[in-house]
Amino acid sequence: RHTVLVMAALAVCTVTAAALRERTDSQAPPPTTPDQPPPADPGLIPLTVPEVGRLLADALHHPPPPGHAIDWLTWRRRHQARARWHHQRTRLNREYALLT
Repeated sequence: RHTVLVMAALAVCTVTAAALRERTDSQAPPPTTPDQPPPADPGLIPLTVPEVGRLLADALHHPPPPGHAIDWLTWRRRHQARARWHHQRTRLNREYALLT
């Protein structure tokens, strides 16, 4: 019964995340050398479909304190961007080790 509504909501979240991808992707460039220090500001990963759904659900069901959802979302996206950068540097270290 609710399958159609859930599919429509997921489609809306997917379209929203895709439309906002360019505006919300501010990640630092990946590392180019294994000993490169991390960037001061890793940036933010683009909004994902689950995050768009979470923001909509939070806004519709029980409004959080002002700014709470956005602050949490910004922290999470920055943390993921930092983790992605370090993961790429680790892989780069591994590749350099195999070449030498």
